[in-house]
Amino acid sequence: MASSISAISEELGEIDGQIADTFRALSNGFQKFEKIKDASRQSRQLEDLTGKMRECKRLIKEFDREVKELEHTVDPDTSKMLNEKKQSMVKELNSYVARKKQYSTNIQNKRVDLFGGPAEAFEEDNGLLASSMTNQQLMDNGHQMMDETDQAIERSKKVVHETINVGTETAAALKAQTEQMSRIVNELDSIHFSIKKASQLVKEIGRQVATDRCIMALLFLIVVGVIAIIIVKIVNPNNKDIRDIPGLAPPANRRLLWIPD
Repeated sequence: MASSISAISEELGEIDGQIADTFRALSNGFQKFEKIKDASRQSRQLEDLTGKMRECKRLIKEFDREVKELEHTVDPDTSKMLNEKKQSMVKELNSYVARKKQYSTNIQNKRVDLFGGPAEAFEEDNGLLASSMTNQQLMDNGHQMMDETDQAIERSKKVVHETINVGTETAAALKAQTEQMSRIVNELDSIHFSIKKASQLVKEIGRQVATDRCIMALLFLIVVGVIAIIIVKIVNPNNKDIRDIPGLAPPANRRLLWIPD
C-alpha cells in the first residue's frame, strides 16, 4: 500500500510513512503504559502519547489536503483508495484516543481511591462504536476528540505558565525583601557605630569639663587673693610693712618685705 501511494505522489507516500511510524510508536507506547504500575509515571507516559497523537492528527490533515488536491488528477478508483486509506487512519487514531481516555479515567479513579474521596462521575462518550459508525461519523468524531485533547493540553499549558509567573513574582518579592533587610542591617550597624562615637565624645567632653572646673577654681582662688591684697592696700594705705598686715606677717627668722611707695 505504501509503495502504491508513493507511486501516486512522493509527498503522499512520505506522509503515509510518517503516519505509519507514529502508529507504531503509539502501539509500543500503550504496551509500555500497561506495564507501568506507578500513577505518576503512567500520567507522564500518557502525556507523551498525547503529543504523538497530536502529531498524527496533523499528518492526517496534511494527507487529507494532498488527497483533495489530487482528486482531479487521478482516476476514481485511486481517489476511492486514498479516501479509504485516510478513513482507516482516522479510525486507527480514534482507537488510540479512546484508549487514552480510558486510561486517563482509570488513573483519576485510582487517585480518588487513594485519598479516600468519593468516586467522581465521568461522562461516557456519546459517539457510537467504531464498527457501527459511517466513515464521515468516524472522521467527525475523531476530529472532535482530537480537538478536545488539544484544548485540554492548551489549558494545562496555561496553568503551567500562570504557575511560572506566580513563582517569578514570588522570587522577585523575596529578593526585594532580602535587599531591604540587608539595607536595614547596614543602617543598624551605622547607628550602632554613631552611638559608640557619641558615647566616646561625651566621655571626652566630661573629662574636659572636669579639667575646666579645676582651672576655674584655681583662677577663682587667684582672683580672691588679688582682691584680698587690694582690700588690705585700701584699708592700710600708709603701712608698707607686710608684718602689719594681719595674717601675712613673715616668721621671725625671715627678712622683712617692704612694699615700695
